[in-house]
Amino acid sequence: MQGKVILEEHFAIQDTIGDSAGFAPDAVWPELESRLFDIQDRRLREMDANGVEIMILSLNAPAVQARPDPKVANDLARKANDYLAEQVAKRPDRFRGFAALPMQDPDMAIAELRRCMKDLGFVGALVNGFSQVGDEATVAYLDAPQYRPFWAEAEALDAPFYLHPRNPLMGDGKVYQGQPWLMGPTWAFGQETAVHALRLMGSGLFDEHPGLRIILGHMGEGLPYNMWRVDHRNGWMEGHKYHKGKRDISDYFNENFYITTSGNFRTQSLVDAMMEISSDKIMFSADWPFENIDHAARWFDACSIAENDRQKIGRLNAMKLFKLG
Repeated sequence: MQGKVILEEHFAIQDTIGDSAGFAPDAVWPELESRLFDIQDRRLREMDANGVEIMILSLNAPAVQARPDPKVANDLARKANDYLAEQVAKRPDRFRGFAALPMQDPDMAIAELRRCMKDLGFVGALVNGFSQVGDEATVAYLDAPQYRPFWAEAEALDAPFYLHPRNPLMGDGKVYQGQPWLMGPTWAFGQETAVHALRLMGSGLFDEHPGLRIILGHMGEGLPYNMWRVDHRNGWMEGHKYHKGKRDISDYFNENFYITTSGNFRTQSLVDAMMEISSDKIMFSADWPFENIDHAARWFDACSIAENDRQKIGRLNAMKLFKLG
């Protein structure tokens, strides 16, 4: 399929490249480092070779979210966003940008989101999960009350928000101790992000701001396959109120969330997700440079789904959501 749009595709700047060093064995780190720094050369060749017209770029992880000092986080976000805007301006026909945001300070995050959307022409934001605030051990999740003004601004700006994974802090992830293979994309990324998304759904956020659009990668971080159980736990026990939302969790998931295929190139999983959230809420992505664009594209172009669904997932849904024109 030609004309695909992909949107969980990362880059790094010198200040953040070290954040990705732990996600590759030493032997292949030079290759990953090269991929992260490159934007205008190999990245474009990979896109051309695999039918990708537009790539939405975002900063690597955890980056801004792992800088506990709000001023440091804000300065880093602005630096990364300015650099990204310069790169997009070189090829506006091929690239768009997601804002990195200093969620350590909601007011700073609001100001930077507004700047990125209005002045830099970005199409939304991507935030790497929880933020460390004040010190390394203190974390803030985005369902917290202090973020309600931020969410109101995101809704007002009509800014899609990509909730991207990061590993839990080891003090909060004791179940992973001694099992490093479970960290990152194997399991911890998905579990951490799924719980964060459920916290948003259960907080009443989408009752207050129904126009918000949240994106989850990796085929929804496992959530499409667990919606029924989330809503029907101990179904015979009446009288329990398990969360603050006015509606079922699955209602929020189906109305306020999109998912992408990033790093999860399996047809059975895609079909299951289509049955749960519909092909109108799924978008093709690769997760470059951590995954290969050609692996994603070969799978997607050949997977056994209807052609109208392939067009929606591969291009049309993203064109509409991000107003790509």
